[in-house]
Amino acid sequence: MSSRPTGSKSRILILDFGAQYSQLIARRVRESHVYCELHPADIDLEAIEAFDPTGIILSGGPSSVLDPDSPDMDSGVLELGVPILGICYGLQLLVQRLGGEIESADDREYGRATLKIEREDPLFEGLAGDADQVVWMSHGDRVLSLPEGMHVIASSGGSPFAAVRSESHAVWGVQFHPEVVHTENGTRILDNFVLRICGCRPNWTMASFAEQAIESIRAQVGSGRAVCGLSGGVDSSVAAALVHRAIGDQLTCIFVDHGMMRKNERQEVEALFAEALGVRLISVDASARFLSALEGVAEPEKKRKIIGNLFIEVFDEEAARIGETEGDVQFLVQGTLYPDVIESVSVKGKSVTIKTHHNVGGLPEDMKLSLVEPLRELFKDEVRAVGRELGLPARVLGRHPFPGPGLGIRILGEVRPERLAPLREADAIMVEEIRAAGLYDQIWQALVVFLPVQSVGVMGDDRTYENVVAIRCVSSTDAMTADFSHLPYELLGRISNRIINEVTGINRVVYDISSKPPATIEWE
Repeated sequence: MSSRPTGSKSRILILDFGAQYSQLIARRVRESHVYCELHPADIDLEAIEAFDPTGIILSGGPSSVLDPDSPDMDSGVLELGVPILGICYGLQLLVQRLGGEIESADDREYGRATLKIEREDPLFEGLAGDADQVVWMSHGDRVLSLPEGMHVIASSGGSPFAAVRSESHAVWGVQFHPEVVHTENGTRILDNFVLRICGCRPNWTMASFAEQAIESIRAQVGSGRAVCGLSGGVDSSVAAALVHRAIGDQLTCIFVDHGMMRKNERQEVEALFAEALGVRLISVDASARFLSALEGVAEPEKKRKIIGNLFIEVFDEEAARIGETEGDVQFLVQGTLYPDVIESVSVKGKSVTIKTHHNVGGLPEDMKLSLVEPLRELFKDEVRAVGRELGLPARVLGRHPFPGPGLGIRILGEVRPERLAPLREADAIMVEEIRAAGLYDQIWQALVVFLPVQSVGVMGDDRTYENVVAIRCVSSTDAMTADFSHLPYELLGRISNRIINEVTGINRVVYDISSKPPATIEWE
């Protein structure tokens, strides 16, 4: 847990009890320009006190508070003297902890419900008290009786205790989910808790973040030297620009061509950073080394770890070469983001890791360089905002996310040159057509996946038995959730026809229409 230096104490701690919406709570608080962090519910009290929160939000979760093994929090949380808002499971836990009763309901309440405000309260400031509010419910257990000192402030047809308050403990609870878009005034309710009840100041802006990050980088690096793994994507580009602003020529960017980049990627990165932005850049062609290490490897996590380890090896070697002439390099800059940390480390105490990001869980334990990760607390849209503050061009900030392992995790199964070549060409065609249709900026991420299957086709009068690729385009705001993009059929047809006609070895194109969750954006 970090403790960010801010002009005034304005920070919200979110304790995660395993809800699928936990990250959405963090997004909503950030949208109110208030800094927050999301941590497992069982984090120890000492760490919470060190963070010194202005207020605490308890998330929902799939468990039942009636289960003896259900997730819990330190009892000292209720004694910190800061306002607490419990959502769904968080509400039930607060009621139980303060002496109320919870029961298992016969019918699970899921979906839209009508909320009736029973009495005035700062949590509902700005909401018409005589008008019904549409909210989103998702719970099985329910409150049977309230503890002494707690009263109802809103009800619904299926939940007589839909919103409650305990004035003696500065505790609020809601049975519904204000963080989801289905709750029509959910943002206002969260704003009321964060800004009105907790008294947070909306001073979490990307301009202030950039200023603080630059100071922090200078303090961490001092007079030392740093290298940055630059891929040309938004994350590493903004991280490089931020660190360059902080320490200037003490930073050397290293572009590692691992042989799994997009078409013309290396030339574009060199032109932008070395020529346009004046950043010191070294390009290293390590493609043969990476592809050799990946021979025979099909398991996604193993591929990611191999690529992550080799990245660090290359950085260590290049840092040593720089050190021979310019002094020792002690730091490695990475564009790690908050979603990377969430997915790799698993914020939810008992949940499984979704996938290891090469710059989080794929790093070797004995790496020689200390990490500088100035974007580790940000979501993708916040990173782009920082980039705009730093003056990065739109063609960089508008680029779709591209994973560090590159096309290596867009080939299902073993990575081989004869698979990389057609995938690279198919990817270039897809991007070209999406841009030509004017849809590139409306799509969060677009990619092509090489499938380890072959299908029968016909070209001319000949039978073919060739490879299949899948196109995936998604709409999202922060990559934590996503839905497939509804591309025009005509566009999909053009992409398919061009790939099949222009790329040797591919005779079938399919379109991925799965959402996240349950699927991830990348296939591996």
